[in-house]
Amino acid sequence: MSGFPEFTVRVDQNAYLPAGGREMHAIVTVEARSSGGGGGVPAAEIIIIDTSGSMSYRGKMAAAKRAARAAVNVLRDGVHFAVVAGANRPRMIYPHGERLVAADETSRRSAVNAIGRLEAAGGTAIGSWLRLAERLFTGHDDAVKHAILLTDGKNQHESAEELDAALRLCGGRFLCDARGVGTDWDVAELRKISSALLGGFLDVPDPADLEADFLAMTRAAMSKEVADVALRVWTPQQARLRFVKQMVPAVEDLTGRRVDSGKQTGDYPLGAWGDESREYHVCVEVQPGDVGRQMRAAWVKLLAGDQVLGSGNVLAEWTDDEASSTRINRRVAHHTGQSELADAIQEGLEARREGDEDRATARLGRAVVLAREVGNEQISGLLDRVVDVVDEASGTVRLKRDVSKADEMSLDTRSVRTVRTVRTRHGDDAGKDDVGKDDAGKAGG
Repeated sequence: MSGFPEFTVRVDQNAYLPAGGREMHAIVTVEARSSGGGGGVPAAEIIIIDTSGSMSYRGKMAAAKRAARAAVNVLRDGVHFAVVAGANRPRMIYPHGERLVAADETSRRSAVNAIGRLEAAGGTAIGSWLRLAERLFTGHDDAVKHAILLTDGKNQHESAEELDAALRLCGGRFLCDARGVGTDWDVAELRKISSALLGGFLDVPDPADLEADFLAMTRAAMSKEVADVALRVWTPQQARLRFVKQMVPAVEDLTGRRVDSGKQTGDYPLGAWGDESREYHVCVEVQPGDVGRQMRAAWVKLLAGDQVLGSGNVLAEWTDDEASSTRINRRVAHHTGQSELADAIQEGLEARREGDEDRATARLGRAVVLAREVGNEQISGLLDRVVDVVDEASGTVRLKRDVSKADEMSLDTRSVRTVRTVRTRHGDDAGKDDVGKDDAGKAGG
């Protein structure tokens, strides 16, 4: 299909299992190279700005206006868009009435003027904001549909059940990147929202950084060339697919999103794609075979609608050669460490909030070790703001007494943002991988 990026799928694994072995791990790298046709793909963009009363403090409202204006100004001609103000109830800022309008010089200028009149008042009911976005996107089914959601507070003016219902309604309908400005919002809440809507989320402690962040999100959305990509995984009879996790650019467990597509296949939504690369960890439990037997443990296909964009095999072969069966694939080990790192940070911070200092010290100490092992320098730096490292190699740490809320939230938010391994020319186990590059970015869009 013209206009699609060119996709490649690569599988990295150690295909050898010991006699009686069942569990096969593989890293599936999906790379899309732009066709240069992104400008011709229909797109729809909604910018949702929290206008609750708390936005009037510490320059947040002025910064949000600058950011929203910057985002509107980089919408390409023909993209359908709207700007929404969120409070106890959402309100259309531009255009008037519940609809999207095509971007051109006139509509962008009108939207910028309307944004300038935003004022902060009221509460926070994020589910209702998302429901309005879902209605606005109706009728634009062929477009790459993307929303930006900015909030500075917790979802206090509707129940958790109402938010969950809104996420169920909106899931699969559009992508949403969420941003929390300041330190009064809830990390777990924004993580849940962006995860359900296949987007990324970040903390923006300093409102002055919002403009550059909105520009980056909007430009990324404008570069997408295919709206809905899925990973289809086939497994043999009697096999069990234990998990499918996105690992790069961020850890995101996709296992629960499986939609059965056949007797032995399931589809996992990957959202919209442009010129980019992502990595996935697939784990399959198979029935043990005789030594010397080879089998296909899984078959992965990348799909856009009915079109196959790429495919790859996860293989298994049983051996009595201990050296072959115990060799750990470097990329599998790297991503297993990154997944454990995210868990250790989140569990450690939760224990710290609950006053369980022993568990907090143990889990954050483990995180220090893992961050070093996977080469995640950004996370190592953030951990240094929360713990005093006594011995990095063993993970011996002391909890700091005075930790800023912003530093704690940054560590929690960025715990899932990962670094990529770089495959060497001689194969991924023939030397050290370069893991210094931070591939932090959106989880899904």
